[in-house]
Amino acid sequence: MIIIMFLISGFFFAALALVLRSKTANALIPVIYAVCHIAMTVYLAVKPENVSGYFGIDSTNTVFLFILSAVYLGVSVYNFDFIKKSQAPALKTTYYTVALLAFTAAMTAVLLSFNLGLMWVFIEATTLASAYLIYYHGDKNALEAAWKYIFICSIGISFAFIGIIFLCVSMPGVEKQLSFDAVYRAAPAMDHAWLKTAFVLMTIGFGTKAGLAPVHSWLPDAHSEAPTPASALLSATLLNTAMVAIIRILKIMDLAGLEKDAGFYLILMGLLSVFVAAVYIIRVGSYKRMLAYSSVENMGIIAVGLSLGGAAMPAVFIQAAGHSLSKAAFFLTSGNILKRYDTKEISAVRGLLKSDRVTGWLWIASFVMISAIPPSPLFISEFKILRIMFSRGMWPQALLMLLLLTAVIYGMATAVLSMCSGDAPEGAEKLQLNPARYVAQVTFITILALAGFMLAAATI
Repeated sequence: MIIIMFLISGFFFAALALVLRSKTANALIPVIYAVCHIAMTVYLAVKPENVSGYFGIDSTNTVFLFILSAVYLGVSVYNFDFIKKSQAPALKTTYYTVALLAFTAAMTAVLLSFNLGLMWVFIEATTLASAYLIYYHGDKNALEAAWKYIFICSIGISFAFIGIIFLCVSMPGVEKQLSFDAVYRAAPAMDHAWLKTAFVLMTIGFGTKAGLAPVHSWLPDAHSEAPTPASALLSATLLNTAMVAIIRILKIMDLAGLEKDAGFYLILMGLLSVFVAAVYIIRVGSYKRMLAYSSVENMGIIAVGLSLGGAAMPAVFIQAAGHSLSKAAFFLTSGNILKRYDTKEISAVRGLLKSDRVTGWLWIASFVMISAIPPSPLFISEFKILRIMFSRGMWPQALLMLLLLTAVIYGMATAVLSMCSGDAPEGAEKLQLNPARYVAQVTFITILALAGFMLAAATI
């Protein structure tokens, strides 16, 4: 079965990298796995499979599986140059490669899980697999970020575990099955008090991994300290993976007739996330932390979309895909800047358009895409979410969201334009970057621009 091959392939390639232990293998194997990953995703989309109710493919995880495959393919191309030019010894890059492959495999398993218990296990596996990626540089800040990530996410996933227990208590009958089909069938007869408590606990737990406020505090440090390819994956794919778990449990609430309760919790966390992002982006000093807070903002927008119910689901999928592709391009471009200027501070980067015209324009294009400025498809998704809010009389929430989004755009624009303008420091122009570093960013932004034009044409 292709799903079984899909699940074990990442761990097989990780084992292969561990055996070979060479920089050439560490650079090539992630690219080979990326090609296999997207090929198997396409196959499953054409010929869906279900493995005994434990793993399977449906309309929800197909979208997110394509996002994961596309982002990982671009990141692996960038990662090839990252590994080849790394000064680290082969053994260290081997451990990094093993962690990168295991992390991607664990996210794949989360998406393919049709069982809440298995999904919980693999979400915890993503924490363990990605911790080394955050610690990779080995300095004090990296160590602190890695421990903070493990500690906060483990506490969050513990809340989710307690929520699963409460969910079992709410289910009628003696047999408690955690396959989503069984849970969905039992949802109308569940005890509402226990189910509401379970939903709150699971939303907090999975929301921790999704980067939703107020349980987002691991995210800025982890994204800032991780190597560039890992930062791109953490932001563009891990957060989506955790959000899929929230989508699954939201359906339980809908089937139980508690969609209004679920919507209240989600819009509260969503607006709080956008608020936190707006406050910090305006005053942040590091461009990688700025991108991390932008992820908190976008996860908040997705949570708000989910709170609106089925009518907003197309906008949620567009928002998720648009954020993933544009944020991956943004983080990979930040890697070019870090390589050239050797600093993460916004105030220390000037004259980017003069020192590296390609990176400068990619930096601006990534900002345009993530800020929902046409032709970004995020303009379509955010417009649809706001239109639904206004049509339902949610004027205070919609106006607050508009104000916060404006503040985010202002904060990011100020940073991006100040980095691109002026004269470059002496020596910044001398560093030559391998063209491979540009391939992924150009690909992501081109796809997004085309998607934006097609979506705009479809809505006219």
